[in-house]
Amino acid sequence: MGPLTGGDPSLLRRINSAVVLHALRGPKVATLTDLTRLTGLSRPTVEGVVDDLIQAGLVVEAEAENGGTRRQGRPARRFRFRAEAGHLLGVEIGAHRVAALLCDLDGRVKGAASRAVSETASADERLERVRAAVSELLRRTGVPRSGLRAVGVGSPGIVEADGTVRLCTALPGWTGLALGERLRRSFRCPVLVENDANTAAVAEHWKGAAADSDDVVFVLAGLSPGAGSLIGGRLHRGFGGAAGEIGALHLLGREATPEALLSTTGEPLHPLDEGAVAEVFALARAGDRRAREAMDRFIRRLVHDVAALVLALDPELVVVGGWAAGLDGVLDPLRRELARYCLRPPRVALSLLGEAAVATGALRLALDHVEEQLFAVERTVTARR
Repeated sequence: MGPLTGGDPSLLRRINSAVVLHALRGPKVATLTDLTRLTGLSRPTVEGVVDDLIQAGLVVEAEAENGGTRRQGRPARRFRFRAEAGHLLGVEIGAHRVAALLCDLDGRVKGAASRAVSETASADERLERVRAAVSELLRRTGVPRSGLRAVGVGSPGIVEADGTVRLCTALPGWTGLALGERLRRSFRCPVLVENDANTAAVAEHWKGAAADSDDVVFVLAGLSPGAGSLIGGRLHRGFGGAAGEIGALHLLGREATPEALLSTTGEPLHPLDEGAVAEVFALARAGDRRAREAMDRFIRRLVHDVAALVLALDPELVVVGGWAAGLDGVLDPLRRELARYCLRPPRVALSLLGEAAVATGALRLALDHVEEQLFAVERTVTARR
């Protein structure tokens, strides 16, 4: 980082605080000498910053080594970052359930809660389920609502930057819902709302199958599939938040919808009827010819949808999640068809996080937001230039 000009003391204090906090996050504890070496700041500056951070509740003085036993001479003061100084929530809102995860400022998960919800529930009923799950989680972990620093939310649909759901066919009353605004009234802290497939992609990159890849397509496979993409390790939302809506590809041609492709009766399945889908899969595994043909049609369609994204984005890895990830043999036909259609076929893997992917990714979004505030020195400087 180049030298600063303009003599803004408040800016310098914020930068120095971010530098010291970042240094403290590495080791479990650090002395003033350690922090001076790690940050390149003068010892008096480090000492002043640490005192300010202690007053702010973000740093605490640790016990001396050997359980506080004094040796000859004055022991060095040792400090640690207080990960317990704040907590974050990751929330999944789905057709049949809502779920919440709670973590501290180091990203360590402290608890989880979920509630079933009817696919026909109104927006108000679904949001009340969210509040009930969160209240249960906070009560069980002993975390006050005032201790929440940010909330991440994964929701079906096309989500605008302010958290408004522009379009959603999966949940009643969800299209046009100012979801971010509604939830901010409940939490009174920053609320970040994102498409569910996007949050799942973030989760797999953080703790799942894509942990070692920065160019990733995550496919939330179902009767109305969606996808989230990371390019260079960053989430790609598109201009209006609609990147990855592969469930709409059938609108470009005359192909039947996934609900029709997976039907064994000639009547399309209900898009949210997971029981009917599971029955088709079970019949296919038992050898039923019509069910097997239906499942093969569905897999071919899924492969074509994924191939369209792979050709456009050239990812290193494709991760398949959602309930369709449980299809017997889904990876082999996917690899085979991608090799047929794509100039450079990517690796293909199943999600490692399963049904926890959306809430986990929402948690990561909240953690990213807080880390930008506390630790991102370059972003702070850029914002002032």
